[in-house]
Amino acid sequence: MTTIRHATESDLLAITEIFNEAILKTTASFYLEPRTVEDRQAWFEAHSERYPVLVAESEEDGESKVVGWASLNQWSVRAAYDGTAETSFYVKESHRGLGIGTQLKMETIAEAKRLGFHTLLARMADGSDASIHVNQKFGFEYKGTMKEVGFKFGRYIDVHLYPLMLE
Repeated sequence: MTTIRHATESDLLAITEIFNEAILKTTASFYLEPRTVEDRQAWFEAHSERYPVLVAESEEDGESKVVGWASLNQWSVRAAYDGTAETSFYVKESHRGLGIGTQLKMETIAEAKRLGFHTLLARMADGSDASIHVNQKFGFEYKGTMKEVGFKFGRYIDVHLYPLMLE
């Protein structure tokens, strides 16, 4: 069974490990080098109650372990964008395909509604088919492609924009 809850500082090592796995093996992040726990500490501290970080915990060998995380992220520092947030979610490679991304996305949307956001944005790179599928499942709609805006794994990569209007 997987439980979704708000992240705490004690989750930062697991969050960092999951993020680094995605950095090194996927186009889900355009970082090129692994992040440190100290970097993630600063990132975590920059997230406020308005922009929460969630974790997915799963029972493994009689112990709860963080197997995924999600966050609402500030889209822009300009005040006119205060009703918009960008969403992110990452699942440990060994736990992908088990519905954890779906659970994280569902809870992220619920949090965004509770916090009064009007619009959520998801940006996904070519090769992120599972992420695109999860976002589409919740009504995120394709609105356009930013052609070749990233360069990773020796090639230029397109990024697709999917907004969701909350009611």
